[in-house]
Amino acid sequence: MADWRPSCSLTALKKRAALLATIRQFFSARNVLEVETPLLCRAGVTDPNLNPFTTVLRQPGSSEGEQLYLQTSPEFAMKRLLAAGSGSIYQICKAFRNEESGRHHNPEFTLLEWYRVGFDLAELIDEIDALLAEICRDHLILAASERFSYRELFREHVGVDPLSASFEELSERSRVRDLPEAEALCGRDRSLWLDLLFSHLVQPHLGRGRITFVYDFPAFLPSLARKKPDDPLVVERVEIFLEGLELGNGFHELADAVEQEERFDRDLVIREENGLPLPAKDERLLAALRSGLPDCSGIALGLDRLLMIRMRAESIGDVLAFPTAQA
Repeated sequence: MADWRPSCSLTALKKRAALLATIRQFFSARNVLEVETPLLCRAGVTDPNLNPFTTVLRQPGSSEGEQLYLQTSPEFAMKRLLAAGSGSIYQICKAFRNEESGRHHNPEFTLLEWYRVGFDLAELIDEIDALLAEICRDHLILAASERFSYRELFREHVGVDPLSASFEELSERSRVRDLPEAEALCGRDRSLWLDLLFSHLVQPHLGRGRITFVYDFPAFLPSLARKKPDDPLVVERVEIFLEGLELGNGFHELADAVEQEERFDRDLVIREENGLPLPAKDERLLAALRSGLPDCSGIALGLDRLLMIRMRAESIGDVLAFPTAQA
């Protein structure tokens, strides 16, 4: 076949190797343990916005098969390690998400995920900032990072309060900002409205020449973050942006097994209403939470996107040896 050659250059392969080496040196200096967890999982994610790949496991001599999922993130398995007493850990691994493909997406991608025991969200943000400064040093000239709450950015760029605006106000802002398809897409789903308006009207302004941290997200958006003690309308969550592109999503991690199961159940209701598959809840994660998850904060960073920005690449295929289209 004509497309047997790698999609990216040899330079990109070398820069990826250097990036991974920098990350490992960073965490080694901080005594954070590198771990590996399975890519194949028995429980899928309930998040209505994620569509995992599935496969079938057949035991020798058996015609019956068991459905397994390719992980969308190593989060659940890593939390089981944390509950078992691993201490602070990190992982560089592959993750898989179906129906995600484009200039900034490949169905198979590389994640850096880490958890810091005893860190609150502010301490985690400081560490993310330090890691990104180290990664970007000698490659990008960046101004000092900036930090904003989700609410203040939404008010500034959309013109309404995301926590209290009516559906009519959200619809009116979409029409003013030339998003005529918004009402048909979002209906009466506030999460969809905020995702659409944030991605179209807020995100393009973020991370221009510097890292932007956005924190304190609305509590009704799907996440595994704790509610903020002094403001239950928001959760202790952060997203990281550079040059208008989202690089990662982090939480002060939810440790309450009862609330976690309630969130799983709410997700499953939404999935059922939308005609989506209904995966089993991860009972091993819930058991780990019941046994006691240490107070910790964690983050997942997309390394392919980070490498794209570092190399000023136009497409994710420019930093992958073989994107899915050529696999």
